[in-house]
Amino acid sequence: MKIFKVGVIGTGFIGQVHIETLRRLGNIEVIALADTYNAQETAEKLNVPNCFSDYKEMIDTMDLDAIHICTPNNTHYEIGMYAMDRNVHVVCEKPMCTTIQEAEEMVAKAKEKGLVNGINFHNRFYPMNNHLKNIIKDGDLGDIFSITGNYTQDWLLYNTDYSWRLNSSESGNTRCVADIGSHWMDLAEYVTGQKIVAVNADFSTIHETRKKPKKVVLAFSNDKFSEEDYENIEIDTEDNANVLFKFSDGAKGSAFFSQVIAGKSVDINLQIGGYKQSAEWHSMSCNNLYIGQRDFGTTMVEKGVATVHSDTKNLIAYPFGHAEGFPDAFKQCFTSIYKHIENPEGTYEHATFEDGLHEMKLCQAIFDSNEKQGWVNVE
Repeated sequence: MKIFKVGVIGTGFIGQVHIETLRRLGNIEVIALADTYNAQETAEKLNVPNCFSDYKEMIDTMDLDAIHICTPNNTHYEIGMYAMDRNVHVVCEKPMCTTIQEAEEMVAKAKEKGLVNGINFHNRFYPMNNHLKNIIKDGDLGDIFSITGNYTQDWLLYNTDYSWRLNSSESGNTRCVADIGSHWMDLAEYVTGQKIVAVNADFSTIHETRKKPKKVVLAFSNDKFSEEDYENIEIDTEDNANVLFKFSDGAKGSAFFSQVIAGKSVDINLQIGGYKQSAEWHSMSCNNLYIGQRDFGTTMVEKGVATVHSDTKNLIAYPFGHAEGFPDAFKQCFTSIYKHIENPEGTYEHATFEDGLHEMKLCQAIFDSNEKQGWVNVE
């Protein structure tokens, strides 16, 4: 098995998750990290041997096979292009970048260089979502006519909650949709095999002004500050998004995305309606899938090699009763990407830059729909 040398750029919450997860694969050496804030402290804490404040220096000096981009959205394009120009494979957090043009150029560069690329839409890799995809493909639910759900959080509920994601200059013209809605949309399309072709969206922002700490604040931080530690800033991105969807094979649906619903740390729900059966998956009980039947009620299917589709069994690492959750989905996603690097001719389940470009088009269409207050077709 090939050993890959990897560098991680951005070491906040999600960057540290990448580092910890990559080490579980067994054939990945995280040999360097780069961050403009606390790089040395983080490297010492996570026992990463090399650290840099400049990602370019890391890429130029460390002989890397791949990098993982875990930085603010407005930096993804520059970092990804710099790495690919130096023949380094790229794994990128979502959203892929901030504009469709940037995404198109990243797709073109990866093709030009013949490089493997991945977007971390890890929700594909919960075993029960893969199982659901396979039973839908087999026709167990019948033709799909309804695709609905939500992705809700509460970490930005208070006006003193702050993140770089709140500002369109760093996150792009949508925030809630791009940050968490993109996960739901990718999952809905992946599971059903239907693409979103038209959207109708309505946004709301509950705090048009927020208090920004005058210090660095990491995502999901519980740090407390006094009044003099804040400055007021105007918010130009959405807290909530209600979206109607039309899908390529005729299904219709809706979803609610929010980062300000109290008590919802991470609550993802996907409900699929078919002419034979329905199916429902919740992130908060991610090892279970609920199958609904008209005449027999609802049955819970628990994750296990004896219960899942034959094509899903390779995603199960632990037996019945042993939960596989958030970091395990990351692990399976990264496993797929690095197998792809080792064997470019295989078939893999992870999202690519092409998928990232598609999500950028969806986010732009949803933004345009909210501005228009009407239906918009997806390019």
